[in-house]
Amino acid sequence: MKRIISLVVILIFIASSSNITAFAESMDIQAKAYVLMESSTGKVIMENNPDEKLKPASITKVMTLLLIYEAIEEGKIKLTDTVIVSEHAASMGGSQVFLEAYEKQSVAEMLKCIVVASANDASVAMGELIAGSEEAFVDMMNKRAEELGMVNTHFVNACGLDADDHYSSAKDVAIMSRELVNNYPEIHNLTKIWQDSIIHKTRKGESEFVLTNTNKLVKTYEYANGLKTGSTSKALYCLSGTAEKDGIKFIAVIMAAPDYKQRFREAIKLFDYGFANFKVLKGKAKNENVGRIKVIGGKEDLGNALVKDDIKFIVAKNDKSELTTEINIDKSIKAPVKAKVKIGEIIYKIKNSEVGRTDLILENDITKANFKDVVKKILQKFYK
Repeated sequence: MKRIISLVVILIFIASSSNITAFAESMDIQAKAYVLMESSTGKVIMENNPDEKLKPASITKVMTLLLIYEAIEEGKIKLTDTVIVSEHAASMGGSQVFLEAYEKQSVAEMLKCIVVASANDASVAMGELIAGSEEAFVDMMNKRAEELGMVNTHFVNACGLDADDHYSSAKDVAIMSRELVNNYPEIHNLTKIWQDSIIHKTRKGESEFVLTNTNKLVKTYEYANGLKTGSTSKALYCLSGTAEKDGIKFIAVIMAAPDYKQRFREAIKLFDYGFANFKVLKGKAKNENVGRIKVIGGKEDLGNALVKDDIKFIVAKNDKSELTTEINIDKSIKAPVKAKVKIGEIIYKIKNSEVGRTDLILENDITKANFKDVVKKILQKFYK
């Protein structure tokens, strides 16, 4: 389960906060709140009013999509499953693909409708499929938000229509967006679609319905690959955008922008600043072998020490400091010992200061040596 796996992400951020503030002012960002986050590390590069509770409009659907992908991963639903649209789902206003009550569509087609066309009706139908009712699905949304530490978020519906007590914050939107795109990068196969279509299959027959992406960044900004737009009269214009260039990926959240196009212009400003000024350093790869360790009393005398987790660090592009490593291995490991048990740590440093660490784990089980094993080892040493 990807959401259970805890990635140790320790950060180093080498930049002057006063310079960032001055630069943000010079960009003249008019949105009420915004966040620029580097996706692999979760490091926030720039922000303004990141924790203010605001109407999220259809970027609510980021959480809806996260729960859909998690349900697919868990085997609860499949892309080929049939979704029967309820009267409640078909009654949704706002952005929709005009699904009719009792119309049947596949999960894959519903996902496309949600991602590309921001369909409220498809969002509610999928919530009902997964949880049995929209209300039960909303409970799942709020529970997942709590698990992710989204302390300034509360959902009332699955699609983002304005409602009392339905709110989120720019930082919380970035958190759930990161969880979605990091764990399910295949979503970009949908978020990069500019135009597609679905076939309505109802009692009246079949008809084609054209889907056009609400996220204009994927057509106008070279590095954009997602994610979700939103707008209502109360929320104004919102965006959770993603863009990737030269191995670094940013999430730009814009909330309560005053103009339809302004949210896209401001996201581009944030992306350009991030790409121009920052880079990602990588520690040793997950499961990389960093050496052999001695196991006391084992059938095998040595075992392999593997790195438990990937760790990445975001630093200023002009910083030339090298990332160094210090490996500490337990010298008193005794058999029997199970694979994946912690046997030490790898510590990362920049300029001799620790910036992060992760565990070292044993590659394979090592059983305790019996009498025959001991005799065999003695003979092997004697006849060398």
